[in-house]
Amino acid sequence: MTNSLPSNLLEEALGFTYNSKGCAVFSGGGDGRLIVVEDCVGTSGAFVLHHLLKRYLASQSTDVVIFLSFSQPFSHYDRILRKMGCNLVVQREKKRLFFFDVQRLDRDEGKMSEDLLIELYGKVHKAVEVCSTSEGLRNITIMIDDVSLLEIDADGSLNLALKFVHYCYSLTTQFGCSFVTLTHEDVYSTVNRPTLLLQLEYLADEVIRAEPLATGLASDVHGQLTVLSKGVGDISGKPRNKVSNFQFRIKDSGAEYFYPGSRT
Repeated sequence: MTNSLPSNLLEEALGFTYNSKGCAVFSGGGDGRLIVVEDCVGTSGAFVLHHLLKRYLASQSTDVVIFLSFSQPFSHYDRILRKMGCNLVVQREKKRLFFFDVQRLDRDEGKMSEDLLIELYGKVHKAVEVCSTSEGLRNITIMIDDVSLLEIDADGSLNLALKFVHYCYSLTTQFGCSFVTLTHEDVYSTVNRPTLLLQLEYLADEVIRAEPLATGLASDVHGQLTVLSKGVGDISGKPRNKVSNFQFRIKDSGAEYFYPGSRT
């Protein structure tokens, strides 16, 4: 029986490969990458986070995930990942998952939003530091669900939200972490200067957009994904942007990815 993990269109588009221990790595650049998942009201991109979370926490891997939830409680993710064959309670007990439920931060002590986010970043930094000094190969990924709610939690302060994102992003350079965020693109549709979204897109190595089908609803196809990978080397070695397009269907056990027209 092999311990290798089967690939799929999403992971191929992101440049995933797997080493001899089954750890997910990027063939196009290693650690320190930023993946931005953008969705809209019509099509949620949360399943992409769930997919990546399962991959990083695979039994063959030694990776660690530091998950910051501005959106849902721990029980929500645990229920979904159990259906996908991943027990988050066990992973948390093994110190492979550090889960921070931002909704439950104590606001009864008179702390301002800035103080709470500084405290949260301190916890994230400490977790990254501890994991990076542990023995063995431990790739670390910071995941945020979702950045759109970060600005709300910062009492509408765009500057404070930007500072928090940049502090977390700086850990990719300092410790070689990867960074994955989810944001809702249409939240900013009526805003003249969507600074936070533009900053994320500028810094991102990969941008994944989840959108409804251009042809309308279909019973066996739930939407389409566009993956933009920046600075991918071509045959000549010159960096270029690579765009991958495919469709998806969400099931309890995960999502299926396929090219348009390949399903009958």
